[in-house]
Amino acid sequence: MIRIPSPDGTIGHAEIQIGDSRIMLSDESAEMDFQSPTAIGGTPVHIYLYVEDVDRIYAQALAAGAKSLMALEDQFWGDRTGTLVDPLGHRWYVSTHKEDLAEEELNAHVAKFSEGP
Repeated sequence: MIRIPSPDGTIGHAEIQIGDSRIMLSDESAEMDFQSPTAIGGTPVHIYLYVEDVDRIYAQALAAGAKSLMALEDQFWGDRTGTLVDPLGHRWYVSTHKEDLAEEELNAHVAKFSEGP
């Protein structure tokens, strides 16, 4: 993990590593034309991240200041997934793949899901 502050005390550059993937972030910067989701009224980016232990990562994100948008739940496509928004407004779907479904089984689940309650 790397964190480089700007002279004004904001984060000029930061990197986090999740598994084998690196994500680069920074605070808003008018000079660099970096705007936060809050500044533009929402985020155009949704990150779907597979992790080994979604329950642990979800709890860790909440403890670090994220807010839950969708509680962890086993999904019909075979993933256990929850949705969070971080303190800067970025949306994260964290997931652990639980089971592979045959195409026919997945299609049956989709049809049932599409029917609604």
